[in-house]
This record gives sequence, structure tokens and C-alpha cells, in this order.
Amino acid sequence: MSMHAGELAIGYQTRGVVADEKSDLSPVTIADREAEKLIVSRIEATFPDDGILGEEGASKPSKNGRLWIVDPIDGTRDFVRGLPLWSTLIGLEVDGEVVMGVCHMQCRNEQYSAVKGRGAWLNEKPISISPIARREQALACVSGMNNLLSLPFGPRILEWIQPFWAVRSMGGCLDAMMLASGKAEFWLEPVAKAWDLAPLKIIIEEAGGRFLNFDGGSDIRGGNGVAFVPALEPVVRELLGL
Repeated sequence: MSMHAGELAIGYQTRGVVADEKSDLSPVTIADREAEKLIVSRIEATFPDDGILGEEGASKPSKNGRLWIVDPIDGTRDFVRGLPLWSTLIGLEVDGEVVMGVCHMQCRNEQYSAVKGRGAWLNEKPISISPIARREQALACVSGMNNLLSLPFGPRILEWIQPFWAVRSMGGCLDAMMLASGKAEFWLEPVAKAWDLAPLKIIIEEAGGRFLNFDGGSDIRGGNGVAFVPALEPVVRELLGL
């Protein structure tokens, strides 16, 4: 269903769409809404007792402890500018624990996925984090750079990140999947909702990475996050003040 939603969305992107502004000033398009409707209809037809939480308003209580968490287009700003950096995100939470995640990047013909305890994949090939263990050899990905100064550690992040081999900011889902597939070693997301983090977190963890909220927790509802290869945990905790 993530692939079908991606195909629907890319059709809108090809034709061109105009974004509306939500109450939090983030953009939303007809493609976001229609892709979410498609995903929700498939879930309801196949799993009628499951709950649903969607970025564009889908909300259905669960009757069995299973909750599908959906972001039909993660990266709407990229989507409306015609950039190939957005994805369709779907996570499945069972009794409060995310057990499955999919990040489908339609424009790149890439589908990242993971199942709890079974590893992570890019399309049909297993993926894992990088073996790089030193900050001086590591690539850092930082999403939402315009939000950094508002963070508790914002004033000192430039000094902290300077020793990295390189720094990139490609967009949340792509940055996260670069880490999961061994192309980066650190990812920072200053502002995120459950539908942003649910699939990305489990894919990163099943690939061998670590995920923390800024307060040291590890919760998809924590509002933010950093992910990294385990070897960098001491310097990451130093940044967060943990």
C-alpha cells in the first residue's frame, strides 16, 4: 500500500500541486490527503479492528492493541518543490511497541523496511549501519537546520559538529535512511511527530543503529531525536548533556 500511495502522490507531483498551510504553518496538499485516504482504506479493508493514526487527520481507536501510524508524504516541502526527497511512511505499533516500519521513496525506487527482531532491508537486500567508529571519519546528517538555535544545545552544536568528516542535510527520511544503510553515521531531527519517527526508528535500530530523544528517552512521541552508530554514543551524549 505504501507503493500505491507513492504512485498516487508522484502523479500529483508530476502535474504540479499547490500547498495549503496547516495551523502549525507546515504545508499540506491534496496529494497528502488522497494518499492517506488510500492507505487508510487498505488498512480498514484488511485489518478492520486495527487503529489508525495519520498525519492528515486519520484517527481510529484500536480494538486489539494494533495501531497503524501513517505519514502519506514525509517531506511535503520537498514534494511541492519537485524534489525527489520525500517518502511515504508507515509504522505498525502493537501494544505500544513499534514492530514494523516502511519508508517508501517513490522517486528513488527505494523501499526501506524492517520487522522487529528480523533486520532491515532496502528493497529486498539486507542493510546495516556503517562500521565507522570515529567522528573524524563520520558523516553527520542534520535535518531542520533552521530550528537548531532553539534547541538547548543549539548554541554549541556548530563547535560539536566541526570534527565530523562531512555534514549533509538532505531531508528527514533520506537522512535517516542514509544512516540505516551505512552511508552516514549520525542523524539529528529537531522536531518530529510519531508518524515521522515510527518507521524510521525501527529501520535504524534493526540495521544496528541507536535512537535517542534529546532527554535521553527513546520514544516516537518524544518530539525529536538523534540516531547514530553505537560507537558515537559517548560524543552524542556529550552533545545532549546526558
